[in-house]
Amino acid sequence: MDAYDEGSQARHLPDGPDGSLPEGPASAGSTPDSTACADQESVGQESVGQESTDQEPVPQHHDSRAPAAQAPGPQAPAADPPVPTPTPTGIASLPLRSQIVAALALAVVAVVACVHLGMVFLHVAPSNTVTKQHGRAIDDWIYPEFEQNWKLFAPNPLQQNIDIQVRAQVRGADGGITETGWYDLSALDGAAIDGNLLPSHTQQNELRRAWDFYTGTHDNDNHPVGLRGDLSQRYLRRIVVLRLDREGAGGRGAVIESVQVRSRTTDVPPPKWSEEQVSDTPVLRELPWWTVPEEDVTDARTEASAG
Repeated sequence: MDAYDEGSQARHLPDGPDGSLPEGPASAGSTPDSTACADQESVGQESVGQESTDQEPVPQHHDSRAPAAQAPGPQAPAADPPVPTPTPTGIASLPLRSQIVAALALAVVAVVACVHLGMVFLHVAPSNTVTKQHGRAIDDWIYPEFEQNWKLFAPNPLQQNIDIQVRAQVRGADGGITETGWYDLSALDGAAIDGNLLPSHTQQNELRRAWDFYTGTHDNDNHPVGLRGDLSQRYLRRIVVLRLDREGAGGRGAVIESVQVRSRTTDVPPPKWSEEQVSDTPVLRELPWWTVPEEDVTDARTEASAG
């Protein structure tokens, strides 16, 4: 028996208390080198056995119900984010009752606008069956605020400057009656328009249209012609009373008792190349004195204070 066999027998000797080999003299016939080799071999086999004992194979159970692994395919596109609901604006943002009121108001405005356009169309259109049958209603709607003047497109347009002037008899605070000088209302309107990029329609046309309305419903002797003569006189009178009150005619606290209106007409000079001859002398037309009712004075002061 060689040293390796003896070494193999040596590893079967009883272990010591701590699992190591018992101390003592080496066995006969064994050398220190063979004993060391035997010990190393014994320790290696014990460690291998220990590992095989500790690492027992775990049984693997195959589940037929588990889905087979699939190869990765293209990813599905991500879902679009939810679109926010737009917040209602305008009439839709109002409560239901307010929406109904707003809708009714818009409907009324639309109806009035359509009626106005229809009236203006019938007023400027040639005479027809509708205008002959409902001419009075059309005139009541148009005059005096919406009267249409097409003289600008006539073959011979207006070639005169017409200034409207007014004077008044006023009762002062002491009860005395005094007469004012002539106020050139057209010149006052012209001064307000000069240098104004956006002049008002009142400054440009109110006084001129009122005078045209009066002359169109009265003859040269200032007698009314037709049913609108009295209306045109009252309309012109109220305008001049309002202007006089605005200018402070008669002083502080004075009351306008009567007014007189006149026009001052001058011809526009023709161009140098024209052979037309016109007079440069102004033509005056004075209207009779008109007594001013109390309601005209009250309305004039109310409108002046509101402005």
